[in-house]
Amino acid sequence: MSTEYDITVIGAGPGGYVAALKAARMGARVAVVEKGHLGGACLNVGCIPSKALLASAELLHKIRAAGSMGVKVHGGIEFDWAKIQKRKDKVIRKLRGGIKGLLGAGDVHLMTGTATFKAAGTLTVTTSEGKEETIHTKNTIIATGSVPARVPGWPTDPQWVCTSDEALHWKALPKRLLIVGGGVIGCEFACMMHEYGVEVHVVEMLDGLLTGMESQLGDALEASFRQRGIRILTSAKVEGMTVGQTDVTVSVSGEAPLAVDKVLVAIGRRPNTEHLGLDAIGLAPDRGFLRVDDRMQTEVAGVYCIGDANGRCLLAHAASAQGEAAVQDALGRGEAFSLPIPSAVYTFPEVAAVGMTTREATEQGIPVKVGQFPIGYLGKAMAVGEEGGFARVVRHRDDNTLLGVHLIGHNATEIIEVATAMLTMKADTQALAKMVFAHPTLGEAVKEAAEDSFEAALHLPPREFAKVVAAVEEVSIQ
Repeated sequence: MSTEYDITVIGAGPGGYVAALKAARMGARVAVVEKGHLGGACLNVGCIPSKALLASAELLHKIRAAGSMGVKVHGGIEFDWAKIQKRKDKVIRKLRGGIKGLLGAGDVHLMTGTATFKAAGTLTVTTSEGKEETIHTKNTIIATGSVPARVPGWPTDPQWVCTSDEALHWKALPKRLLIVGGGVIGCEFACMMHEYGVEVHVVEMLDGLLTGMESQLGDALEASFRQRGIRILTSAKVEGMTVGQTDVTVSVSGEAPLAVDKVLVAIGRRPNTEHLGLDAIGLAPDRGFLRVDDRMQTEVAGVYCIGDANGRCLLAHAASAQGEAAVQDALGRGEAFSLPIPSAVYTFPEVAAVGMTTREATEQGIPVKVGQFPIGYLGKAMAVGEEGGFARVVRHRDDNTLLGVHLIGHNATEIIEVATAMLTMKADTQALAKMVFAHPTLGEAVKEAAEDSFEAALHLPPREFAKVVAAVEEVSIQ
């Protein structure tokens, strides 16, 4: 059997299904090939299940702190892990059904199976039963995402050493957990598991947490974790591990051997581009990633790659945006994709950022000026008992171009959208500083930080005054 399409999308994750819907809305004849569940890693083993588990963990965190807000909680605070997992699974099923309904309503042909290239415009789809169907397509969008990276030579039995794919669906919680990696996944799991009563140890090779972000964010999150009893080992390396009958003994550089019930490997993700038959179309991946131009086009005409598989930005919302860009280019209405992509870390406090870090700007030779404002200075923060964190604005020192905004604090992942909008519109920092923010809100910290980059934040003491106070305090301490 042979069928022809204008666009065929391989993978129905947040990049693939959005690309398919966009293409169908633009009048194209579209097929989507998915070998697993709709929604990809994000919906099934990533963004959504982790946020469902984090939501219950954060609620526990708030209840335990209720006394500071004048709310009395009588009796012990308990949770039902099985019920938490059941709720998570319900959310996943509901969203899968939503995607299926959208594809059906959009007249997108959904195929279940594995797609491989036979030529640039020809794909073979093989079902789990071994049946094959040939597709002829004018354009192909590869949206196969990524899978968790593992460490060669380490045990692979998920009972002892696992990745986030398995950890999100644990039937029972470990008592002691070692997390290898202090990036986004490692930090979210550390925050989550600690609230569920798990003894958590985090080992990170580099000198801090969230090292790809503004360094002050990782430092602040690390301080929060340590204060709550999460053990953080930075500039450290796992040198070996031994699986016993009841636990895993891990050797960490500079530390005594550590016995834990499970090891969670959270060192990043690798592209899922194997088994696509790329040799048939002359594409050679770079460490598994498919390199693309700013229109998401690979080196082969009519073949696009979006999301994690191209390595540009391993975030679900980046995949969706790139999917739309690829479709528009494939249908002759495209332009170079250059939109800013925000990052979000759903710990508590939350961490969020968009644009350049101070280090990135400096490495590019851009003169920078930084403004920073403590969230705890805000009336809303005091009123709701969420005083931790800060907003940090990075701008071009000479022409005021807004370069980046960085946040740690309550609801930071929601507040970052205003900065994303400003960067998208290429507004300068003066415009951000002049904006009228609703009061009282936590978002006011962004405005104040923008003002502080001009040394004009009215709710901070003048900098010269602050220097004098600091000097006096230092003398009195000595």
